[in-house]
Amino acid sequence: MKNRSIIRTRSSRWARVVAALAAMAASLAAANAQAGECPPNQAMPNALAGAATMPMGVVDTELSAIDLAKENVHLDNRRLRLRHMTIAPGGVVPFHSHEDRPALIMIDSGEIYEHSSKCAVPILHKAGDISREFLGTRHWWKNSGSQAVELTIADIVNDGQPATMMEHM
Repeated sequence: MKNRSIIRTRSSRWARVVAALAAMAASLAAANAQAGECPPNQAMPNALAGAATMPMGVVDTELSAIDLAKENVHLDNRRLRLRHMTIAPGGVVPFHSHEDRPALIMIDSGEIYEHSSKCAVPILHKAGDISREFLGTRHWWKNSGSQAVELTIADIVNDGQPATMMEHM
């Protein structure tokens, strides 16, 4: 009987350790999910008065693209593209819409503020964050830091509609 009690004690300790580690992992995951997002109490319409309308200090390079009209999805005038963007200190990505251009943006290095039509305060994005941009997203970005910000961007662009931002770049 003594052996069973030792086994039970060890396994219950192990269960507590596993539970504690799981709780820590869940806590870290929850904190990470909030990175680069609008604080819940600030999620509200924002007219973005005074939004930047001209790019400044931005280098946008298309790395590769796939014509989606030729793929099984058959999306005419659409390309899935991968881009790299560098935003110099003080640089601005001007006001634009994602009404017709969903995108995923990974912040590779640096920190940058997003001014969104869905948030009352600027949203800080740090290296490692991913910003999801989709229907209804209207925003502009500013690098207020002292180092360049590097972004990797995947989006579906509609070549039949000029992008609002690209006409200035």
